Amino acid sequence: MYYEAISPLAAFSAGIISVLSPCILPLLPAVLASSTGKGKLRPLAIVLGVSISFTLMGVVTSAFGAVFQEYIGQLKILAEILIITMGIAMLFEISLFNAFARFPLLAGMNEGGPISGLLLGLSLGVLWIPCVGPILASILTMVALEGNAATGALTLSIYSAGFAVPMLLLAYSAHLSTSKIKLISKYDVAFKKGAGVVLLLVGLWMVYQNHLRWLL
Repeated sequence: MYYEAISPLAAFSAGIISVLSPCILPLLPAVLASSTGKGKLRPLAIVLGVSISFTLMGVVTSAFGAVFQEYIGQLKILAEILIITMGIAMLFEISLFNAFARFPLLAGMNEGGPISGLLLGLSLGVLWIPCVGPILASILTMVALEGNAATGALTLSIYSAGFAVPMLLLAYSAHLSTSKIKLISKYDVAFKKGAGVVLLLVGLWMVYQNHLRWLL
């Protein structure tokens, strides 16, 4: 099944790369550092909320795929088109999602405590979809083809773990200043282009597996 193409390492790495999005990384010090001062558990609650959002997306997408398994041929073609499109978009920096990426992400941060942090994380998981769009959409597409809720939850949990690690490092490290964040951001383009190449190769591999290998 297609889940074999999404190894735990690949899902985890995709989560890390997603954090490097230019509409996420520069905001993290403001989101997390200010939260640390309102309770040591608040940043952890924010990260947990984001992870829950992504994992639920995996479960819902898997359920969708399971319902439409009888149309698996059409789903495969749609998946190939989507993944190749996402790969091209990342490789050539085509802003498919950026037009929707400006949200009031800092709203509601003034209240302290882990509960409000969890709610903020749940909101950010949804609001950041445009920022992590190509990578997340590609993973969800593969999960939909698998059509297994447990697999979807596991894959997105691993993706969320990769997303969470840099966020927690930023939240609890006093050594990562805004200037250092900007330095890391300089490599964002290289990471995105590399991820774009990987997605493009995965899409082409799917085309070969589904349609061409029987002809060769």
